[in-house]
Amino acid sequence: MMPMPTTPNDEKKTLILTGASRGIGHATVKRFASAGWRVITCSRHAFPENCPWEMGPEDHIQVDLADAADTLRAIGEMRERLKAQGSRLSALVSNAAISPKGPGGSRLGAIETPLEDWQHVFQVNFFAPIMLARGLIAELEKAKGAVVNVTSIAGSRVHPFAGAAYATSKAALAGLTREMAADFGARGIRVNAISPGEIDTAILSPGTDRIVHEQIPLKRLGEPEEVAKAIYFLCTDQSSYVNGAELHINGGQHV
Repeated sequence: MMPMPTTPNDEKKTLILTGASRGIGHATVKRFASAGWRVITCSRHAFPENCPWEMGPEDHIQVDLADAADTLRAIGEMRERLKAQGSRLSALVSNAAISPKGPGGSRLGAIETPLEDWQHVFQVNFFAPIMLARGLIAELEKAKGAVVNVTSIAGSRVHPFAGAAYATSKAALAGLTREMAADFGARGIRVNAISPGEIDTAILSPGTDRIVHEQIPLKRLGEPEEVAKAIYFLCTDQSSYVNGAELHINGGQHV
């Protein structure tokens, strides 16, 4: 492995990323770390030993985003870690999301989804991103940082596998992104979203191959690394005048 670029802590860009333990999150960590960023990862689980980034265990925060109190506790820990090491928060990426399934992995529609599942999903997928951004707004403002919310193609159309609670939470997150872009933009913080389609991760449902064949002009799944590149673009100066956008990463599935 190539040696990481060395940068003083007070100049080193830092990314805080939720949902880092697999798929898109995992690829995002690798993309930013390879560019010399410090990455603080957050997930429900302790740091997995098979993850590829060198400073992972020291820069991992275990947090249950379904628990508002624990989310606030984690925000305090994030702020302390940033302060202790003097690094600047250049980007916040809210990637963590949940999508409950019915018996045998079946899709839960609007009628079948229990109320407690709706509340659970919205706490993780919708409320946690705004809690994190508001809780870290001073750090983001100081660095003129960027926020990226990960929405979904399911937020704009009924999806055969994504449940109703997941889909509506992602639609709400897209609307929240616009509101945040207006409010945070005045502080020099850009807020955008990426909307992935069918990405080749462990959470794909049986039958996805039919969607690829019938609905995606490129006739293939997306790779997590392709999503990570788009996230990186929205967090760097290459997108310095992009604010309030939702970037669709789906091979043309939405056309």
